Amino acid sequence: MAKSKAKTKRRRRMLFLGLTSIVVIVATTFTIGKYWIEIYEKYQEKDQLEKELVSLKNKEKELKVDANKLQDPDYIARYAREKYLYSKDGEFILKIPEE
Repeated sequence: MAKSKAKTKRRRRMLFLGLTSIVVIVATTFTIGKYWIEIYEKYQEKDQLEKELVSLKNKEKELKVDANKLQDPDYIARYAREKYLYSKDGEFILKIPEE
């Protein structure tokens, strides 16, 4: 009988350790999976932000070029005539509709 009780105790202990191990493994796997998903999302966000950065840098270059052009009085005069249909004295402006 003492052997039977010891055997039962041992089985219970092994069952408890086995179940505890399974719970720990599942919890660890779940946590690692959650972090992998977060890391993947961060990489996607990083790629998207890098593309946006390149686009913004290109736009900044264009704006710097435009700012430099606007320092030239001849460019400003030509731009105003084209964009806002201003004319010099004695000039006639004919607007052709775009198709």
